Amino acid sequence: MPFANPAELFGSLGLLSIVILMILSIFSVASWGIIINKVRQFRQINQEEARFLQIYEVNPVDQKSLINQAKNYMLSPSSAVYLGITDRLPIASDLFAAQPEIESQESTRPPNRQYLEKVAQYIIQNQINRQEAYLPFLATTGNLTPFIGLLGTVLGIINAFGEIGTQGSASIAAVAPGVSEALIATAAGLFAAIPAVMAYNYFLSRIRKMSFRVEAFTIEFLNTLEESEVAHEVEVAR
Repeated sequence: MPFANPAELFGSLGLLSIVILMILSIFSVASWGIIINKVRQFRQINQEEARFLQIYEVNPVDQKSLINQAKNYMLSPSSAVYLGITDRLPIASDLFAAQPEIESQESTRPPNRQYLEKVAQYIIQNQINRQEAYLPFLATTGNLTPFIGLLGTVLGIINAFGEIGTQGSASIAAVAPGVSEALIATAAGLFAAIPAVMAYNYFLSRIRKMSFRVEAFTIEFLNTLEESEVAHEVEVAR
């Protein structure tokens, strides 16, 4: 006899099947919460990243003003790298001066590029770790929930065969309830796993693109520092 509504179907399930469905529901609700939160987070990151890079391209000379503006875009990875590097430059560096001062050659020399590259890599990795937060849960959901659903499937089939043995009949009426439990558990497991896997792969691709973009910005900014230092040395030589 077909079930008239979901409540009737849920009421016909065994205790173990109900527990499995509750576990799958928890995984599904939690993963959807993470997905929604991550979509909002990446949208904010992209907006602030675009605004900071636009400001940097429009006004790459006035570094003091740019530093103050960069502090308004703390979610931007490029802004974090920029602030992290400039924070380690001497305040008297020729990068911040309209005209380099010859007499302060030693005090204005910035740290070597290798050190600044390591600083940038550390900041980039920290940004990646922040953006990867809770993604392992999505991976766990995608890997684990199909097996939990499979467990429900096995239990449903066991119940179906037990009902056949009890009734001594292999009729549809005896087999259908157990098979129904099995199919519900399988469907619930896939319902939890498929969005989690898709979201996990999508977010990883976004993080990978972000890291490439920030690394490109880091190379460009470090080149700017190096060119500024070379120009300062040429001015001193004159």
